[in-house]
Amino acid sequence: MAATKKIVMSGIRPTGFLHLGNYFGAVRNYVRMQDEFECYFMVADLHSLTTHPDTKELKGNIQRVLAENIACGLDPDKAAFYCQSHIYETSELYLYLNMLAYKGELEKTVTFKDKVRLQPDNVNAGLLTYPVLQAADILLHRAELVPVGKDQEQHLEMARNFANRFNHRYGETFPEPQAFNYGEELIKVPSLDGAGKMSKSENQMATLYLSDDDDSIRKKVMKAKTDAGPSVPNAAKPDYIQNLFLLMQLVSSTEVMQKYDAAYNACTIRYGDMKKQLAEDMVRFIAPIREKAEAIRNDERYLQEVMEKGMEKARRSARATMEQVREAMGLNYF
Repeated sequence: MAATKKIVMSGIRPTGFLHLGNYFGAVRNYVRMQDEFECYFMVADLHSLTTHPDTKELKGNIQRVLAENIACGLDPDKAAFYCQSHIYETSELYLYLNMLAYKGELEKTVTFKDKVRLQPDNVNAGLLTYPVLQAADILLHRAELVPVGKDQEQHLEMARNFANRFNHRYGETFPEPQAFNYGEELIKVPSLDGAGKMSKSENQMATLYLSDDDDSIRKKVMKAKTDAGPSVPNAAKPDYIQNLFLLMQLVSSTEVMQKYDAAYNACTIRYGDMKKQLAEDMVRFIAPIREKAEAIRNDERYLQEVMEKGMEKARRSARATMEQVREAMGLNYF
């Protein structure tokens, strides 16, 4: 009998537009994972309510997230690609785990402190218990592997704590979820202005979105920060120049990379030419994803089928887990 595949779970917030950093930092790995593991990829619409309580644009945002991820190679026939709010068992497990979570530890989480600073007039209970809901998302599928970035490691540690507390109090039910990223360094895609990484919401002119049109891509790349060039051969590259080379490494051929690297080391580099080359390579990379995503977004019937298919797979898993949970807690009274 074939060995069962390990279970992977990850969530995607339906806020902002996917950008190059999302693709190389997460989505590309999801596409690889769906062939090797049993994958549950969730659009975190309930999570978004903690910071975006107005739901007028939520449906459109969800459709865009689904379309862009599928355009990047996510296959709804391989992975369960679903909306968080469609899995009612999530709310039940969230409630039970809240009984094992303590106010003091929740108040200490870095993301809670950040959000309190950013939205002092909307410090809701959902914001405080965000890590509990995240733990429910993961544990509901009894996931062993969770692809996370550095900023989510504390939440994953809390999910492990809640799993252990539940197991200790009610008996072995949940595996301990572990961070997983193929053992490679996560790629952080730098912003075009050399200040930090690309972001869904900050400095949109320095971020390349998968929905950008060709002219926008060219304009943004041509505005990238450069200098007068090196004055001595084989000089170290300043951060903002290193960033340009890193972006080129993601989308250009090895020959192109070697050409500009050699020109830099020989002090003959022309940054205008390099940026033109990078812009065209970016256009060639992003345009097919954008066009495919637009076609998918315009096909509402297909998107509904995707959501229903994902919901069925995720509900099957969730129902089986919650039967075990209720049994362990002694909540089966008849």
